[in-house]
Amino acid sequence: MEEWALPEIDLQRCNRCAVCVERCPSGAVEMGSGGPFIARPDECTYCALCEGICPEGAIRCGYEIVWGGT
Repeated sequence: MEEWALPEIDLQRCNRCAVCVERCPSGAVEMGSGGPFIARPDECTYCALCEGICPEGAIRCGYEIVWGGT
């Protein structure tokens, strides 16, 4: 089984505005009864857009993607 690096959503800080759901370019985020969640982890590209647009700072991408250079 593969492990995915996924954004972490702090539902205590989330105000349920759904901006992350509306703006997720891959459609991986959905709104559930308890708040947003990564509904399709295999479609999440870990672009970190959700982290940057969350007005409450409730989404955190714990891993930094660094491209190797020569």
